[in-house]
Amino acid sequence: MAASSTLCPKLSASAAGGFASSFNCRSDPSGNHHQTRPGRFSSSSRVNSVGVHGSFLTGGGGYGMSSSLILRFPPKFVRQLSNKARRNCSNIGVAQIVAAKWSDNSSTGSAAAAANAAAAASPAVPADEESVELIAGANGPVVDGLDGKGDVQDLTNKLTYGSFLSSDGSIAVHAGERLGRGIVTDAITTPVVNTSAYFFKKTAELIDFKEKRHVSFEYGRYGNPTTAVVEEKISALEGAESTLIMASGMCASTVLLMALVPAGGHLVTTTDCYRKTRIFIETMLPKMGITATVIDPADMESLKNALNEKNVSLFFTESPTNPFLRCVDIELVSKLCHEKGALVCIDGTFATPLNQKALALGADLILHSATKFIGGHNDVLAGCISGSLKLVSEVRNLHHVLGGALNPNAAYLIIRGMKTLHLRVQQQNSTGQRMAELLEAHPKISRVYYPGLKSHPEHDIAKQQMSGFGGVVSFEVDGDLETTIKFVDALRIPYIAPSFGGCESIVDQPAIMSYWDLPRAEREKYGIRDNLVRFSFGVEDFDDLKDDVLQALEAI
Repeated sequence: MAASSTLCPKLSASAAGGFASSFNCRSDPSGNHHQTRPGRFSSSSRVNSVGVHGSFLTGGGGYGMSSSLILRFPPKFVRQLSNKARRNCSNIGVAQIVAAKWSDNSSTGSAAAAANAAAAASPAVPADEESVELIAGANGPVVDGLDGKGDVQDLTNKLTYGSFLSSDGSIAVHAGERLGRGIVTDAITTPVVNTSAYFFKKTAELIDFKEKRHVSFEYGRYGNPTTAVVEEKISALEGAESTLIMASGMCASTVLLMALVPAGGHLVTTTDCYRKTRIFIETMLPKMGITATVIDPADMESLKNALNEKNVSLFFTESPTNPFLRCVDIELVSKLCHEKGALVCIDGTFATPLNQKALALGADLILHSATKFIGGHNDVLAGCISGSLKLVSEVRNLHHVLGGALNPNAAYLIIRGMKTLHLRVQQQNSTGQRMAELLEAHPKISRVYYPGLKSHPEHDIAKQQMSGFGGVVSFEVDGDLETTIKFVDALRIPYIAPSFGGCESIVDQPAIMSYWDLPRAEREKYGIRDNLVRFSFGVEDFDDLKDDVLQALEAI
């Protein structure tokens, strides 16, 4: 993205009673400041600048401006958005661009010289980059390079993420920001845009927006510049055309299921899954006439039968699953479902976008609870769906009706968290694998569930479709409920809490944390035994975690 320097003159005003104020605006990053000659204000002038309305802030016993305020920018002051960013956000209108040049035919020597100096200090814009110029006219900014209907030219950043960022780690840091975002600012970090609505200058501009000739945001539930950066960043990691971010993982799951399975339709899901997802499928969807077939994650024959016997709209599963970390053969499942016209959505929360690329394996949609590894700091709730623009737009349309929009402050926390996603996941992959091997060899542990172990039923599938196996390990203590409680309570590092994927380690007994309202016999129908432990390893030092686990096992 081309860098640029801006020119902000020194502003001064005098008021009755001796009031005076002045301020300087930062110019280019090198620290060069350029000022126009002071005392160029008049109460009769109209200030043609974005956000400065001199035409109605004069007179009336306050302070007056004595001549015209001149703001000059280099001729090629360019802000560009990548094609993908504009495509992803076009339906909420975020692709607002970009270049600015202010001119004033009445300007004299010093102001012109200052503008020339600023232009000289600005890095040159590559000749192959397309740009448009915003020129301040008598009635406010107009855009050079637009046709009569007001269409913005297709501004293309010739560079793509893949052309110079070879790793997911770099993409997680820079996608959606370094190559252009819909917020014009020189800040390294993405600003938080706290607003519930967006205005239009004239009714004609609103009509142009409604008829797709003008791009803008409209209302907070439909989109926000800060959340749009999160969506672009996740799309880049997943290799998706579009991403929709929502207020929680469950919001993402429920809206997706309602949007893509028609009333009276049928879906296929798996036995092992997050309990709240199962509750929604078993209790809420039947009210819409939607039925479900539930299969073992490895039972492809049952999947084939369901596809042959039912009009299946969607296959929806986690991979790895919660809490037993079962893995679905995404490539095979996608092939079988697509032959029958069914869509495939994978909840990849446990895998993360770094350890598994579900879309590349054939899935139509990938879903994450961004609360977990993507946010990574146990401080934010969010969910996201990525896939083709067509499918994500279908979900987005229903989302706009139902609500559940992500707050821009939460979006900022996710952006910040994703900057270290690859570092955290590398550490958690390593710790998870080493702890799974240690636990499997320990005499006080009866069974370990982890895709990286040869004993895992889908280990071969996991090796084929995952580059790492994650930081969550489930295992069964050799003992009863009380023995397992004693082990959990003896741990010193992890918190006893729900959730996983954060910097801090977290441990829980699913029988108590998630299923305590059910009798033991009912819990065991889902495989949830009293001695089951789910341990989410954070980014603490491995030796500290190992010593803590071993001393807790010694306590029982």
